[in-house]
Amino acid sequence: MKTIVTTKTIVRLLIIWIVVIGLMLFENQLFKTTLSSTTAVVLFMVLLTTILTASFGVVKEADELAHKLGEPFGTLILTLSIVAIEVVLIAAVMLGPAESPTIGKDSIFSVMMIIMNLVVGLCILLGSSKHQEQEYNAQGTLTYFSMIVILGGTSLLLPNFIKGSGDGSFTTVQALFISTIIILVYVAFLRYQLKGYHHLYIQPMAGTLEIKYPKQKLNSQLDQDHTNLDNKKQIWIRSILLLLMILPIVLLSHQMAIVVDYGIETIQLPLALGGILIAIIVFTPESITAVKAAINNEFQRSINLCHGAFVSTVGLTVPAVLLVGLLKGKLVLFGLSDTETVLFVMTLLLSLISFLGKRTTPILGVIHLALFAIYMLLVFNP
Repeated sequence: MKTIVTTKTIVRLLIIWIVVIGLMLFENQLFKTTLSSTTAVVLFMVLLTTILTASFGVVKEADELAHKLGEPFGTLILTLSIVAIEVVLIAAVMLGPAESPTIGKDSIFSVMMIIMNLVVGLCILLGSSKHQEQEYNAQGTLTYFSMIVILGGTSLLLPNFIKGSGDGSFTTVQALFISTIIILVYVAFLRYQLKGYHHLYIQPMAGTLEIKYPKQKLNSQLDQDHTNLDNKKQIWIRSILLLLMILPIVLLSHQMAIVVDYGIETIQLPLALGGILIAIIVFTPESITAVKAAINNEFQRSINLCHGAFVSTVGLTVPAVLLVGLLKGKLVLFGLSDTETVLFVMTLLLSLISFLGKRTTPILGVIHLALFAIYMLLVFNP
């Protein structure tokens, strides 16, 4: 059996935890009320590097679990791990010194534009350049869009067309009811995805591949038991490593929020950049994994990662942010602006058109990338 915990993994963990402990010990000296520009830049680079390193570690361990557990269980573990990090970062910004009522909406919308346009566009384009047209499971893919319509529409579009508390916010009753509905729908989706309908989320012709490459037959019951024990041991160790990679991100989230708030206020950058930064930090490793899957001709895995990431983002982030807002008395605004509403509808329609068939088309990758470029233009030049 190959070594589970490699030297690279140990070194990665040591570096991450040394930085975490150091920043926690000297937090009062470093994170003063009035940060200097030089200190803020240095702290930002240290925090960004550490969090990204930990995020890549999370993806590596989740990816190993994915190979052990199979699809869609493996992809789901990766997605839930990444989204949990996002929720922590958003909550940290909400509870930070600056008022950030739109950070939840900005982060969710940024995830949508980055994942469903930039990453999906790259997956289609790069995958097609190597494998021509790539197959995927259209029926399972369309269920993701159904979830995006109900969850995304309810949380991001509906607030602008109801009375609520005004300015795109929910009343307490609305927030509690909508959070409950979103959680119930998301849990039901996961249940059907994992039990009974998991075949809709695996690469087409998977059954043929299993026949072509059957599992090696074991010579004895003893060998079978030994293999099962090894697999269970690896799953437990990978799960512990996954938690050890996630925990530093949780511990550093508050400090990252302070530095980000300082930078946006000092340089007078667009407020939406806070959400974009969270989306980039959290989903860069998963995005790289999705692109690699497309290049390896595992396009359904790319779909599961990309669209599953956005569905999980809405399904977990919206209830969490609304709950934090209610418990801490923070204003939470989820309603999209007019420009964002148009981009939301364009992204949804384009995605539906892109995945109505059973094979990818390279030009659609170019169109997704073009829409992302338009989004970035409008962030800096609205």
